[in-house]
Amino acid sequence: MKYVVFGYVDKNRRNTMSASERSAFMDECFAYDNVLRRNGHLVGGEALQSARNAVTLRWLNDRASVTEGPFAETKEQLSGILVLKARDLNHAILLMSKHPRVRMGTCFEIRPAADLGTIQAQRRREE
Repeated sequence: MKYVVFGYVDKNRRNTMSASERSAFMDECFAYDNVLRRNGHLVGGEALQSARNAVTLRWLNDRASVTEGPFAETKEQLSGILVLKARDLNHAILLMSKHPRVRMGTCFEIRPAADLGTIQAQRRREE
């Protein structure tokens, strides 16, 4: 089963690290990502640029409206996503609990991914 993992980071905590600490920490994170990849658990993922570069798109007054910035101001901001392959939710939790970013206070939100192919096939059958 696939799970989407949203990684949140407290940018203030990250900013208290020295450049060498940040570099060593990122090397440790990339090494664990490679372990996940080699074992067939990491399907893909991306780091995100700063929330300052985000826009929020929503439907208002019968048209798409764009607002600069993230949806909400929070202490923790979405910093990246992973697509993880795991047997079940407990396995996904186990895999991510070993990620070095957890020790930094990063919050991981883990959600089961919906299979869009199955959803589309079901919609076609309903038509």
